[in-house]
Amino acid sequence: MTISESDLLAKVPDRLFIGGHWVESTSGRSLDVLDPSTGLVLKSIADASVADAAAAMDAAADAQASWAATAPRVRGEILRSAFDLLQERADEFALLMTLEMGKPLAEARGEVTYGGEFLRWFSEEAVRISGRYGSNPEGTGRMIVTHLPVGPSYLITPWNFPLAMATRKIAPALAAGCTVIVKPAELTPLTTLFFARLLQEVGLPAGVLNVLTTSASGEVSAPIIADPRLRKLSFTGSTPVGRTLLKQAADNVLRTSMELGGNAPFVVFDDADLDKAVDGAMLAKFRNIGQACTAANRFIVHESVAEEFTKRITARVNELVIGRGTEDGVAIGPLINDGAVDKADALVQDAIARGATLVTGGSRVDREGSFYRPTVLSGVVAGSDILREEIFGPVVTVVPFTDEEDAVALANATEYGLVGYVFTRDLARGQRLVESLQTGMMGLNVGVVSNAAAPFGGVKQSGIGREGGSEGIHEYLETKYVLTPDPFGH
Repeated sequence: MTISESDLLAKVPDRLFIGGHWVESTSGRSLDVLDPSTGLVLKSIADASVADAAAAMDAAADAQASWAATAPRVRGEILRSAFDLLQERADEFALLMTLEMGKPLAEARGEVTYGGEFLRWFSEEAVRISGRYGSNPEGTGRMIVTHLPVGPSYLITPWNFPLAMATRKIAPALAAGCTVIVKPAELTPLTTLFFARLLQEVGLPAGVLNVLTTSASGEVSAPIIADPRLRKLSFTGSTPVGRTLLKQAADNVLRTSMELGGNAPFVVFDDADLDKAVDGAMLAKFRNIGQACTAANRFIVHESVAEEFTKRITARVNELVIGRGTEDGVAIGPLINDGAVDKADALVQDAIARGATLVTGGSRVDREGSFYRPTVLSGVVAGSDILREEIFGPVVTVVPFTDEEDAVALANATEYGLVGYVFTRDLARGQRLVESLQTGMMGLNVGVVSNAAAPFGGVKQSGIGREGGSEGIHEYLETKYVLTPDPFGH
């Protein structure tokens, strides 16, 4: 069954979700959500105030004790029911993400699959929260180690993966027994509102999930972070904003998870299978129109194959169809807004001015919406802004290297360390790169690494903590140790 855009948008709540109820904002303001492919308003929704934030904090705090006491199996079954219902409504969620974020519909369907896996994975992890029991080394007592919910958690999600970034935070928090306040990005809040309604339908108790949509993120977030009842802050977004939030979180010594910026190297050695390397490069660069923290930013290619690699990837780039994400065959939708287009173009022009060669693309698209042509730059010179900053756009930058030592030095020459990609047939070299690349994740001869069953996160200024995998639920658990006397009286 197909659904029209207008019918779908009519289903999406336009209010805040606080204490199990859809409520108007006390601000009296509304927030317009735009279609980046047209610049037109998709829907106007409630714009939360500081008073609304206080109400959400009250609701989360009030529900915490009962939710923590809820049986893990019950928590898991709610998440599993949410997974099942999401599959039934996959087409609706995919279309909604395409409308508000711009990604091609095929990629949006992929995000529904990926985002849903966090619900299924953590529905299973909810019943596997373990502890340990044993004698202390002296034999004078017994040690009991348990893991308990951290408590009310504030989750701030980005605009580029509206569903998956929400489920990646919400699912482990709920599985662990934490209540949450979610603040989706101002640019793409509709998917989160639609997902909150889904959770309400599957029986999530009132107050366990609260959603604040707002155009005043800093103003609304500050009192929540300062509230002594809040015990956890999770944020996905830029490193500068992450630094600010860490400073705010320090006052109450909050547990924090920070998934911040990336500047991923994509290293291609002279022995690599170039066909596979180009396939991997297309996935690592152009997924989500290049708007992903895991997107390959710097293509570091051995000098002996740099020309051929550039030729092959340029041929593939020139085949990419630009258009609205709902149109058949489209691979490159709009960037999120005009500011993103301006940034991508400024980085490209700076690289050209410093000596890079523009092979293809390198300009805005003359049509409504925030479109930028997929671009390839070769011979990008050290010191270019595009090698230091996260591009967040469909731009390939090729940098030649001479040997393994040179490749590692170029790859690590950044304050970021989220993910790296390496293509080589030499398994020993691949293993060396696993240890020498300063990243939290690595793809060896693959261009996509994200998986709900794997720990996602970076090192250096790419963040703190991990999401997904068996590690993900522990971000929402505290460890408690208890010592009891020797029961045998020894």
